[in-house]
Amino acid sequence: MALLTLEGVSVAYDQQYILKDFNLNVEKGSLISLLGPSGCGKTTTLRLIAGFLEAKEGRFTLNGVDYTRVPVNKRNFGFVFQSYALFPHLSVYDNVAFGLRLRKVSGAELDRRVRKMLDTVSLSGFEKRFPKELSGGQRQRVAIARALVIEPDLLLFDEPLSNLDANLRVNMRVEIRRIQQELGITTVYVSHDQEECFSISDQVAIMNKGIIEQLDRPATIFKYPKTEFIARFIGFNNFISFDERQERSDEVELKVKSYTFIAAKSPGKGEQKGKKGAIRPEDVIIGSTEEIGQGPNRVAGRVKVSTFLGRSYQYVVETDLGDFTVNKEMEAPYSNGSEIRLLFPSEKLVLVE
Repeated sequence: MALLTLEGVSVAYDQQYILKDFNLNVEKGSLISLLGPSGCGKTTTLRLIAGFLEAKEGRFTLNGVDYTRVPVNKRNFGFVFQSYALFPHLSVYDNVAFGLRLRKVSGAELDRRVRKMLDTVSLSGFEKRFPKELSGGQRQRVAIARALVIEPDLLLFDEPLSNLDANLRVNMRVEIRRIQQELGITTVYVSHDQEECFSISDQVAIMNKGIIEQLDRPATIFKYPKTEFIARFIGFNNFISFDERQERSDEVELKVKSYTFIAAKSPGKGEQKGKKGAIRPEDVIIGSTEEIGQGPNRVAGRVKVSTFLGRSYQYVVETDLGDFTVNKEMEAPYSNGSEIRLLFPSEKLVLVE
C-alpha cells in the first residue's frame, strides 16, 4: 500500500494549469525522484506535497490521512532546499536543533537527538562552527540533519545538489542515499539531473508538461523508454520513423523505404506500441561491409564527422535514413568520408510512442 497518494490533483497559476488531473503513489520507505526539464511541474508537485501550494482540485493523502487542506506548519515533513536555507547567525548545533525547539523538545532529549543526527551525517565535531565556516557539502549535510532531526513523516528534496561542484555532487548523492536507506524514510526528490536521479532512486517519474510520462525503476527507464520525449531526454540520439509494422510472437518487423528492421520483444521492454525506433549511440555497431555483413537492421553510410571523446570516438554517419550518431572505442579511427556500414541490434532497438 502506498504511503503517499496524489489523486486527480490540479494546480494552476493565474488560470494556467501546471498540473492537471495528476496522480502519484509513493511506497513507504522508498525514494522516488521527479525528473524532467524546467517547467515540467516537478517543483510544483513537491511544493504541493510540502503544503506551500494548494490544489484547485484533487486529494493528497499520507498514510490514509487526508492532507489536502492541512497547513504547512501542521505537516511533519522535512524539507531540504536548494539554497540550504541555514541561519547564518546560528551554529551548526543550533541550526539542527531549531526545529526541535519549535516543537518544545529540550534538555537531554534535544541534545541526544541533535548529536545522533550530526553523527549520522558525519558532522560530529562541527557543532560550534557557523555556516560561513563550512564547505558547500558540509552545509548541505547540516540542512539534511535539520530536516531529519524532527523525525519527519516524509523527507522532501528540492534540487539539493545543484549549487555544488561535480565531484561534490557525486559524493553527496551517495551520502543522501546512505542516510535515506539507513533511516528507511520515505523520500521525494526533485532534480533535472538524470544521472543524479537514476543513481539514488528506487523509482523515477519522468515528467513532461504536468504529467508523468513514465514511472518505473531507473534501469527500466534507462533501457526501455516509453515515449520519444523520454528517449531524447535520457540520451537516445538516434531515431528511425517506420512506415510499416508487423507483429510476431517474439519480435516486431518494421519497414521503411527498402530497409527491413527487427525489434526483439522482451519482458523488460513491455508493450511497445510505437512505429518509431530509438537507439543509443553506444549501442549502434559500426564497421566495414565485410564486418557487418548483409541482412535486416543494416544500413550503409559515410562518416560525416569524427570526434575524439577520450575513451572513444563519436561519429556522425550520413545514410539514406538520415544522420546517426555512433560511439566506438578504437585505436585507429575512421576518417571523414569513410564508407562504412551500421548494425542496429534488434535487442537494443526500442519502439517509442
